[in-house]
Amino acid sequence: MGFTSDFSRRDLIKRAAALGIVTVPAMSALSACASSGDGGGEKVEKGEKSAKNPLAVNDSAALDVVIFDGGFGDKYAKDAQAEYVAAFPKTKGKVKLASTQKIQSTLQPRFNGGNPPDLVDNSGAEQMDFGTLVSKNQLADLTPLLDAPSMDDPNKKVRDTLRPGVVEMGQFGGKETWIMYYAYTVYGVWYSKTNLKKVADAEYPETWDEMLAVCEKAKKKGVAGWTYPGKYPYYLPFSLYPFIAKIGGAEVLRKIDNLEPNAWKDPAVKAAFDAYYELYKKGYVLKGSPGLDHLQSQKAWAEGKALFIPNGSWVENESAQQIEKNPDFQLSVGAPSSLSGSDKMPFGTIWASGGEPYIVPRQAKNVPGGMEMLRIMLSKKSSQNFIKQVSSLTSLNGGTEGLKLPPGLASAQQALEQAGKNIVNPRIQDWYVALQKEKIGVGALGEMMAGRMTPDEAINKIQKYADETRDDSSVKKYKR
Repeated sequence: MGFTSDFSRRDLIKRAAALGIVTVPAMSALSACASSGDGGGEKVEKGEKSAKNPLAVNDSAALDVVIFDGGFGDKYAKDAQAEYVAAFPKTKGKVKLASTQKIQSTLQPRFNGGNPPDLVDNSGAEQMDFGTLVSKNQLADLTPLLDAPSMDDPNKKVRDTLRPGVVEMGQFGGKETWIMYYAYTVYGVWYSKTNLKKVADAEYPETWDEMLAVCEKAKKKGVAGWTYPGKYPYYLPFSLYPFIAKIGGAEVLRKIDNLEPNAWKDPAVKAAFDAYYELYKKGYVLKGSPGLDHLQSQKAWAEGKALFIPNGSWVENESAQQIEKNPDFQLSVGAPSSLSGSDKMPFGTIWASGGEPYIVPRQAKNVPGGMEMLRIMLSKKSSQNFIKQVSSLTSLNGGTEGLKLPPGLASAQQALEQAGKNIVNPRIQDWYVALQKEKIGVGALGEMMAGRMTPDEAINKIQKYADETRDDSSVKKYKR
């Protein structure tokens, strides 16, 4: 998911809430947003089903789309909108596409009123809680889309054109698929090959001892080893979670996702937290990082003030202006360094999964139209357009044929190939959004990396948060 700016007005409240000082207003808003009443306006009549119109879209009905205006922007969606109008000319002037960074604030009144858009890119800081939306029966099952023929090959269903795991990510313990993750994100430790060579005369460190040595060299030259968005420390898991899995095995993340008792007290978690805390203790983290948002930390990193930053593959597009100032930047992504020879998973283990989650609200007036827009977006033409515009892969399996990939995206592709089957996909961030962002992120990891908590204190705090979530009967639980 491409997280984007304008978080500031809630920072203080979120931090206080995460630390247990006040209640979280966002949660009541989410609950209100996801009320289970039917309500709403009248559904448009279905159109005539045909080979060219397998979802029976009404070819003259209006379509209402709301896009998160984040690191990927909205041009790719507007281009798909044009394809939709070309396919259904009678909808010209009736297809509305709006973009915002405030998804929840913008859409809460519409969900409450039973008049949500037909398609929503539910991403960013104000992302609506998926678990709540699913449990309150607010989403349409996307199975008709998945079983429809793909745009490029009518002999293939849409589901058969997607990358492994994408469909499962949109499911919440049943056969229904509630979310279509459009982008395919590679998470990890992002760096400039040029800066790394210039500052530390090194290649990417494959062991943690090598990582510390590189950071020490950088420190002596006045360059930080790491930075991160301290205002939104839920970025830290982008490299920390696969690090935990590498040390202790993917089973550790599975237990964390399932909210199992003492899952956070696994030795692999402690080892990973200790390693990251060492970065702080040895002065290898850019000063002021706890006060930076994601754009500020990325800017400092891209300007060479720090070598490494935990992030997702949207960073190439989101930091393009700074990166372009150094034509020889050679953006690249690294998998977590090996902590020791006893790590359970090999070097190259990485987190990669669907990103940019799209939903079709159940109460939308034009559900078939929302699904058809997604079917168009999952065509090779739209997929390649997205790749070229924002330097990110899509969930369409392949789709890069004939394209010259920019350095970061090419590196992400290589990282996926190197990882092979050693790809992890933590689900806690989409199953329990508030737990992941406000409590684990702001309430514990951010405090630890700022030196205000020890690793042991952070682990105990997170375990307490996880236990509270598990024992909260108002929160629907999921298992894998």
